Amino acid sequence: MAKVTGIGGLFFRAQDPAALLAWYGHWFGMPTDGAPWVQDAGPTVFAPFKATSDYFPADRQWMLNLRVEGLAAMIAALRAAGIAVETRADWDGDGSYGHFARVHDPEGNPVELWEPPQG
Repeated sequence: MAKVTGIGGLFFRAQDPAALLAWYGHWFGMPTDGAPWVQDAGPTVFAPFKATSDYFPADRQWMLNLRVEGLAAMIAALRAAGIAVETRADWDGDGSYGHFARVHDPEGNPVELWEPPQG
């Protein structure tokens, strides 16, 4: 039987697609020229949440989770630029799932930053 081997893209509507793409390119290194984004191998979580979940804003149907290295440095750079970054001890728990932070892109979409545990 055929199988899916990974996520091939994430497509969503934006009020200003060019500006939003530039923002993601600047802060998170996504390509802005239409070239495919070749990711490092690693875990990807595919997880529908209950409609009543409060893990991300109720007025949003999705949240992008980006796997990062150097989360503390990324948080510092984002905050230095005036971008609000939210962290919560309960998101990290005992650290067995890694560390998390949350920002919102210029159009209000939640973006979770996830640094998986080492090893």
